[in-house]
Amino acid sequence: MADCKSFLPIIDYKSKILILGSMPGIKSLEMQQYYAHPQNRFWKLIGKLCACNDLQLLDYDKKIQILLKNNFALWDVLNFCKREGSLDTNIQNEIPNKIPELLKEYPNIKIILLNGSKASCAFKRYFPQLLTQYYCYKMPSTSPANAKSSTDDLFREWNQAINHIN
Repeated sequence: MADCKSFLPIIDYKSKILILGSMPGIKSLEMQQYYAHPQNRFWKLIGKLCACNDLQLLDYDKKIQILLKNNFALWDVLNFCKREGSLDTNIQNEIPNKIPELLKEYPNIKIILLNGSKASCAFKRYFPQLLTQYYCYKMPSTSPANAKSSTDDLFREWNQAINHIN
């Protein structure tokens, strides 16, 4: 089992939508970039949501700029875990991030999107009080392991959650 440590959050004071994954996969940890695995559809999805259809082709710093420009923030529910491989089902000995503190520091966050089942389950376990304070949505995972959802399916569901309060 390898020790896995989350990254710092990507956020600014204009952010309104916080996307929470569970824990970066092996490729992301190696590259020190969120959603670095080329088969993960996260950046393609964010590109569609931000009307920047070639986002996944841009360098990482540009992706982050566009993410923030469109009022998104990015982090993980978990700060630390032990895991063999990249699958969420292999996560053990998890320790959560300090999400309540982050939300206090960034009061413009109104929507929390939980990218996949593990992120949603861990968020509900560690932060049940936040479920009534924010619009929280369990979203279908952008992971290649979620083969049943096409990018168009992901877009429809994520877009609906984002626009629920607008």
